[in-house]
Amino acid sequence: MLSVLPNPAGNAIKAAALITNDESPLRERWGGWYVTGTHGGQRHLGNTIVKAAESDIDNIKNYVAKMDLSTGANVTDLRRWFDTKPYLSAHSDIVALMVLGHQTHVHNLINFARYALQSAMREKQDSKTAMDLVKDDVEKIVRAMVFAGEAPLTESITGTSGFASDFVNQGPRDSHGRSLRDLDLKHRLFRYPLSYVIYSKTFDEMPDPIRAYVTRRLREVLNGQDKSEDFASLSESDREAILGILQETKPGFFN
Repeated sequence: MLSVLPNPAGNAIKAAALITNDESPLRERWGGWYVTGTHGGQRHLGNTIVKAAESDIDNIKNYVAKMDLSTGANVTDLRRWFDTKPYLSAHSDIVALMVLGHQTHVHNLINFARYALQSAMREKQDSKTAMDLVKDDVEKIVRAMVFAGEAPLTESITGTSGFASDFVNQGPRDSHGRSLRDLDLKHRLFRYPLSYVIYSKTFDEMPDPIRAYVTRRLREVLNGQDKSEDFASLSESDREAILGILQETKPGFFN
């Protein structure tokens, strides 16, 4: 998901763009987007017009850090900017945008690793050697799926539509009523930090070497074999809950 700085004419200031994902501070997200929802004292780039020339922006991160983003904060009604009636929804729900950012990030990493492996296979003609060449790319999938490096929330997030409840209700759930779709929205995006993308066709149809690597590494992380700093955000209770959910909702994961 790209975050840009839109000028009063509605065009992105070309030199200023950020690719954003779970690790991006909220302050750097959704430039050029409308955003509805409450988020307390946290700030984001949504709903903001930037009156600056391209020459004024040497480093976008430094520029964004100094911006006053209060005008676009905690917006629950977009009608002050445009007539929302012609649209399917009057909302641009902050929770939906956060979920979209996570999902696109994981899918992008999976596709990048897939193409990297194909390229390596053409060069080396050997899957083991090829996997050695793309291991760092595949490891990024593992990190993204357990939200390693996720930017923490400092205050509660609340959307303006029914997206959150609709999303959560899609399950699947274990016998304790737990789901990987359960949202936290107080300290982090999800209550149980393992991506629901694990249920997707995209995950299941990853090339065999990539799927085998990702599955093995997720097992190592969730079983506590890998307690390195990269995965320090996963508590023992997180790991235990996620394993319990997977055992009932994706039993093939343990085969």
